Amino acid sequence: MSDVAYESWGRLRPTKRLAVDAAKLPGVPARGDGGGFLPFGNGRSYGDSCHNDRGTLIDSRPASRIQSFDPIAGLLTADAGVLLCEITRHVAPQGWFLPVTPGTQFVTLGGAIANDIHGKNHHRRGTFGQWVEAFDLDRSDDGRIVCSKTSNPRLFAATISGMGLTGLIRRATIRLLKVPSLSIVETTTRFDRLDDYFEIAEDADRRHEYAVAWIDSLASGASLGRGHLIAGNHAAEGDMTGIARGPLAGVPFTPPFSPLRGLALRAFNEAYFRKAGKGTTEQIVPFDQFFYPLDRIGGWNRLYGPGGLHQHQSVVPPDTGRDAVRALIECARRHDHGSFLTVLKRFGEQVSPGLISFPRAGYTLTLDFPHRGERTLRLLAELDRITIDAGGAVNPYKDARMSPETFAAGFPRWRELEALRDQAMVSDFWRRAALGDG
Repeated sequence: MSDVAYESWGRLRPTKRLAVDAAKLPGVPARGDGGGFLPFGNGRSYGDSCHNDRGTLIDSRPASRIQSFDPIAGLLTADAGVLLCEITRHVAPQGWFLPVTPGTQFVTLGGAIANDIHGKNHHRRGTFGQWVEAFDLDRSDDGRIVCSKTSNPRLFAATISGMGLTGLIRRATIRLLKVPSLSIVETTTRFDRLDDYFEIAEDADRRHEYAVAWIDSLASGASLGRGHLIAGNHAAEGDMTGIARGPLAGVPFTPPFSPLRGLALRAFNEAYFRKAGKGTTEQIVPFDQFFYPLDRIGGWNRLYGPGGLHQHQSVVPPDTGRDAVRALIECARRHDHGSFLTVLKRFGEQVSPGLISFPRAGYTLTLDFPHRGERTLRLLAELDRITIDAGGAVNPYKDARMSPETFAAGFPRWRELEALRDQAMVSDFWRRAALGDG
């Protein structure tokens, strides 16, 4: 056991915590002092769902490896600490790819399950949990058990989206997606106002495997919500290595204030909007450019300054989506908080196997802000209210401050997860949002 500095990707509360190597832990011991344990992957969650500042983290990364791969059936078994980029490199030469991938390849397999991650193709493939066949789970009460849809199905559902609270995932078997290549035929459509996005989004989903929109959060008036709809399909020929390109640049230190605001952000948004020509353009791009553009800038989260980064992701139903998304963007403008990375996507009808999964049919908007103290917290609280009033939910996997009321309104089945939680496992998020012990 060692005393190691850990932080979430939002860098809101760097802490030094006790950590134990999962490979050296034969089982999950009972913990009676209230500090508890929490599995830790690669720290890419934005909020405090990967924090356990009163207890001990279980580091899944050391000694993790891919156990087996069937290139005929497309089934892979790996330890929970294996990164998604390691899986991609292993399976791409045989014509396979991750069926669901988030905006970074540096997520662990266990983290992908625990957060039931989604990508740009929810309308086609649903969440990551839909591709999980089985996993080995260590619990302090039952020891190691196998979970699947037919074996311990309640724990299977609770662990998918369970934020590491049901036990320690040791290894998992997932199904992969057969693809002709990893290269992407990228189709970009520039639109001049938010209503235009809603007019073209459904058709883009119908014709493409992947679709996501970048929104200029600072545009106002008739141009409010302008942006690019970026869609993609796997190219018939192209990269089969699965090897992402190296970093373009890095951010070696945290600036004294965030440059991602004010006039600098306005100038960036204007230039980026004009980068895409009017109408629709098409090009073939490397897979890492399409899926993981920010991975090529090392330590990009430092650009949000010493206060760290809040990312607010909401989902709202289809029938309230247009008005709610507009209200969320306008709210950020009223509070004088420009969002550097504003992303809008359409979730499909697929229902996740996870007990408290975030994705559901509708529209999901992601906004991010440098932490500027109470004024930022007031903005986030109002964004929560708009979301809940529209019948939606706020993503707990990216949150560091939502109230228990907001969490319960978006995830009414949270008590079922609490009933199945391994009592040796707890996180700062769960203490605050579920147990009322923040």
